[in-house]
Amino acid sequence: MTHFETKAIRIQSERTLEREHSVPVYLTSSFVFDDSEQARAMFAEEIEGNVYSRFSNPNTSELESKISALEETESAFATASGMAAVFASIAPFVKSGDHIVSSRSVFGNTHKIMTEQLPQWNISCTYADIRDKSSWEQAIQKNTVLLFVETPSNPTLDVIDLQWLSGLAKSHGLLLVVDNCFATPYLQQPVKFGADLIVHSGTKYIDGQGRVLGGVVAGPRDKIKAVKNFVKRTGASLSPFNAWVLSKSLETLAVRMDRHCDNAEALAKYFQTHPEVINVTYPFLDTYAEKDLAKKQMKRGGGLVCFEIKGGVERGKKFIDSLKMISLTANLGDTRSIITHPASTTHSKLTKEERKLVYVSDGLVRISAGLEHIEDIMKDLDQAFTKSKQA
Repeated sequence: MTHFETKAIRIQSERTLEREHSVPVYLTSSFVFDDSEQARAMFAEEIEGNVYSRFSNPNTSELESKISALEETESAFATASGMAAVFASIAPFVKSGDHIVSSRSVFGNTHKIMTEQLPQWNISCTYADIRDKSSWEQAIQKNTVLLFVETPSNPTLDVIDLQWLSGLAKSHGLLLVVDNCFATPYLQQPVKFGADLIVHSGTKYIDGQGRVLGGVVAGPRDKIKAVKNFVKRTGASLSPFNAWVLSKSLETLAVRMDRHCDNAEALAKYFQTHPEVINVTYPFLDTYAEKDLAKKQMKRGGGLVCFEIKGGVERGKKFIDSLKMISLTANLGDTRSIITHPASTTHSKLTKEERKLVYVSDGLVRISAGLEHIEDIMKDLDQAFTKSKQA
C-alpha cells in the first residue's frame, strides 16, 4: 500500500474469528491473560499485548497505526482530545528550569499552557513571530529544549518554513513539535521537512463531522514511547469508541479534504472581489505573501479562509448574526460550514495587545468551508452581507 487513500482505508485491526469486514468497537476496560506468566511478561513489556484500555486497545491501536502511516512516522499515540495531544507533545520532554520557544500564533488554550501551566513548574516560554525568522534565533537560550509551532497558524493561516525551522532546531539540539491540525496529513507531512513530533486534534478534520473529541501525537518510536508513558500515568487516553469513530473517519479524509479545499478556494476568490471585504487570507491565493512556501509544504490550501469585513466589530457581529445556514459554533473541519469571530471566542483568552501581536484584528472572521454546495454557501453569505449593511 503506497497511496494515502488506500492506507487510510485498508490499515485495520486484525480480523477476529467472527470474520467481520468492518472493525468492531472493543468496549472493554481490560483484557484477559492466558496465564500468570503472560500477565507478568506483558506488564514488564517483554511481550506486546493489550493489558488495559488506558494503555492500549485494538481501536486506539488501529487509529495510531493509520496516523503513523499517513504522517510517515515510526509511531503514534492517541489522546482524549487535541489539547491533551498538545500537552503530551511537550510535558514528557521538559523539566524544571527548561525553556521553550513557541510561535506566538497558537490556539488560545495552547497559549495558556505556555504562559500559565508550564511556569507553575518553573518551565519558561519565549514567543517568536511566525513571520520573522530572526525572532526564533534570538529567542533560543542555553536552557531551550523544544520549539513549538502551528502551521498554518490559528486563525490567521500563517505558514513557516519547516525545513528552515527544523535546521535551526537540529543546530541547537532541540525537539521540533508541529501542530498539523489545519493541514491534516493529507495536505502536509511535517516529518518530510524535518519535524520531530506532529500533533493533531482529531476533533477537527480527522473526525470531520463534529461528533467526538480526540487527539494524536506522531513521531519517532522512542519519543512516542515517552508520550505513551506520560498519558498512561496522567490518564488522558482516548476512549475505544472515539478511536473507532476517528479511524472510520480517516477512510474518507482525502475525499473530504479535496471538497473542503474546493469550497475554500472558491470562497477566497469570492471574498477577493466582494465590495464589503477589506482583505482575504488563504494560503494558495496569489495575494498570499508566502504562497510559494505554502505550495512547497502543502498539497492544497486547506479548508479555512479568513477575511475582514468593512465596518469593524459591530458590522462583523451583525453579519454573523444575519447568517441563516452557516453555523456559529466552536469547531472547524466539519461537514457543515462554520463561522467564527476569533477575538471573542477562540482567542478571547489573549489580551487585545496579545491579539495584535498574532495579527488577530477585532474584525477578523474565520470560515471553515464545509461540504455543502458552494452556491448555497455563497447565497447565505450574500444575504448576510446585504442584511448587515442595511441594519
